[in-house]
Amino acid sequence: MKRKLTITAAVLLLSPALASAAALDAITQSNPAPEKGVVDQLNAHVLATPHFLHLDSQPSESMGPLLKRQYFHGNQSTFVKWTAKAGAKVPLHKHPNEQITWIISGQATVYSAGKEYSMKAGDIMLFPANVPHEFHFSKDTIDIDFFAPARQDWIDGTANYIQ
Repeated sequence: MKRKLTITAAVLLLSPALASAAALDAITQSNPAPEKGVVDQLNAHVLATPHFLHLDSQPSESMGPLLKRQYFHGNQSTFVKWTAKAGAKVPLHKHPNEQITWIISGQATVYSAGKEYSMKAGDIMLFPANVPHEFHFSKDTIDIDFFAPARQDWIDGTANYIQ
């Protein structure tokens, strides 16, 4: 039953056109807040509702023995939490997405444009679209990445740079 509810929740959350406000309220544990988060001039024109997720309840995908990710896509962006063990590497790659990387804990060395960058907890780096880069994690690391537009290669399953 829990699996069925999770799949139903995913369909509702990721398909705004299919989800009613009442259904979203039921699965996202929202509470009524009359007159909060409302702009009167826009109400008649805005049909979408926010999507509320618990990141730790998202499926975890192993990208090898030292690297896993949890992610979700919006209509125009992708959000991912990487959990890397010391020694993990993301090989040189590029993509048509702007990428913002935020190291939550741990440490990584990033190579891009012939330069080496040492990133530690609290550091943020922005990669413009199509800029080649690679990551070497020297410590167990939590890395949050945000991509815009959404990672179509992940949606299609065509990304093959991580073995």
